[in-house]
Amino acid sequence: MAPTGMYPIGTPNWEIDLPHGVQTVDGVENGRLAVREQVQHGADWIKYYSDRRYYFTPDSTLRSWVNFTDDEARAIVDEAHRLGRKVAAHAIGSDGIAAALRAGVNSIEHGDGLTDSLMDVMVRTNVYWVPTVTVGVHVVPRGGPWPALVALERRAFARAVKKGIKIALGTDVGGFPWTELNQAKEFEYYVQYGMTPMQAIQSGTSVAAALLGQEQNLGAVAPGLYADLVAVAGDPLRDITELQRVKFVMKGGSVYLSQ
Repeated sequence: MAPTGMYPIGTPNWEIDLPHGVQTVDGVENGRLAVREQVQHGADWIKYYSDRRYYFTPDSTLRSWVNFTDDEARAIVDEAHRLGRKVAAHAIGSDGIAAALRAGVNSIEHGDGLTDSLMDVMVRTNVYWVPTVTVGVHVVPRGGPWPALVALERRAFARAVKKGIKIALGTDVGGFPWTELNQAKEFEYYVQYGMTPMQAIQSGTSVAAALLGQEQNLGAVAPGLYADLVAVAGDPLRDITELQRVKFVMKGGSVYLSQ
């Protein structure tokens, strides 16, 4: 979801109607209505765009333009929670992250501009971070603010690990050619940025399952859970890149790959 005029996929030509990429939502009551419509269509999660237009101030803080008013964002989150759904917020700059946290979201997607004070709020309110490092690195060649954003996120990641923020693995797949770039590269970045290999693996299994509210089904190898398993030839605790060379895949007890 995003307000009118605040999502980059569009055109100023009123004669051309392009796919919006989001549901356009303006106002408190329309925010609640949009959540209800998405739930009616079967959505388990609601995601909205908290910010856009990222820029650095002289003190090296990553700032951004906030999309929704606080009342609009709170209405979206409140209605989603009332209906038993969780909410993720695209938030890159510190302003967008702060606005999303004020609204009460369950996870921050991207979060390059996380400051120590914002991290403290996330720890206190049990908000998860989904850093999506892979897509950030992928867009570095575009130039602009992206190289600086990736460097900033790497520093923030190390501090977040020390502070105990719950980090769930996510790649923003779709933002890069997933048929060419291995999504498991995200594990490698997490280890490079300060996690142990086991912490990185947990970010994509047990921690991710907890964020999804699916601990009773996913995230561990235990009786009663889905038999969703992968196997690799080497020890990923010694070399996390082994996860990029999967040899065996089982989904729901059925084998889909066996090499």
